[in-house]
Amino acid sequence: MKCAFLSDIHANAQALQACLAHARAQGAERFVILGDLVGYGANPGEVVDQVMELAAQGAVVIRGNHDDMAVHPQPNDLTLGASTALWTHQQLSAHQRAFLAALPMQVQEHKTLFVHASAEWPERWRYIDRPELAQACLEAAAALQADRVFVGHVHHQSVYYRGAGQQLMSFKPTPGAPMPMPSHRQWVFTVGSVGQPRDGDPRAMYALLDDAAQRLTFQRVPYAHAEAAAAIRQAGLPEYCARRLEN
Repeated sequence: MKCAFLSDIHANAQALQACLAHARAQGAERFVILGDLVGYGANPGEVVDQVMELAAQGAVVIRGNHDDMAVHPQPNDLTLGASTALWTHQQLSAHQRAFLAALPMQVQEHKTLFVHASAEWPERWRYIDRPELAQACLEAAAALQADRVFVGHVHHQSVYYRGAGQQLMSFKPTPGAPMPMPSHRQWVFTVGSVGQPRDGDPRAMYALLDDAAQRLTFQRVPYAHAEAAAAIRQAGLPEYCARRLEN
């Protein structure tokens, strides 16, 4: 079975639709959504509805920090991350907010762990953006008998692994190139952001696992990012939310 891992959609309906279509064309039969369905983007209700439909079909959906902020916005929070939380809260129905509030912090299937941020204290929303933080994530996963962790949150695609020795290795994967996943290694995969890449490339990100072949392919997908940016501006959201989609 092929499984697609999507994270950090950030209310970007155009990017979500493009990634779902691409994944299905690649043979994806299952989906895991690693959090941050909303925040920053102009279409939170549409995105939540789409993810709720995926969940009804068997998708795993994890809670992200922006999902939390949309359910319980803090009016006095002046951080960039919270800047669209109140607007998002107002766009969502009570049913949609209840769906976000009920999402789990992490889900484990056999030796695989799904979590938005680090498996070390998921509720603290720690970024995994360097080897020592991936090491802490792996140690927390190992305590749960898990040896591979799929993560979002950082908006970049990276691989961290431990081989025969104890030193953790890392590299940036090549989009479209299948990567073998030997079972004797321990892994942390950050799958990137569907709706708000931050590496200067506007293409959406996700990862596709071929479980039978034990290969993971990191994907980049073109989509109508100018249309998504225009929707943000039309909604009256902060300009930087639109600019992030354009470069």
